[in-house]
Amino acid sequence: MAAFVEQPIVLQYLGFETKGALREYAFSLRGHARYQDAPAICSIRLRREFSTQAGHPASSTFSVTDAELAAYKDAHTPKARPGRSKPREDKNF
Repeated sequence: MAAFVEQPIVLQYLGFETKGALREYAFSLRGHARYQDAPAICSIRLRREFSTQAGHPASSTFSVTDAELAAYKDAHTPKARPGRSKPREDKNF
């Protein structure tokens, strides 16, 4: 599987709500996973729901948690192999 590539953080402004003398601003943080990884991440989440529920899950809407994204990233990031070092540059070349 392809290496997990860090994506830039996208912060989307969702609006604000006035609460007395304060304003509560809402933002959505995006950039946890690559677009290509989304189907696999969603599939893992849905399989987990269907495997723990008898019949069909009670909800039809699910959220993927930061912990699930971190677990996916950890499982799909290539690990450095021991004994493999970066090639040295030939200064005489």
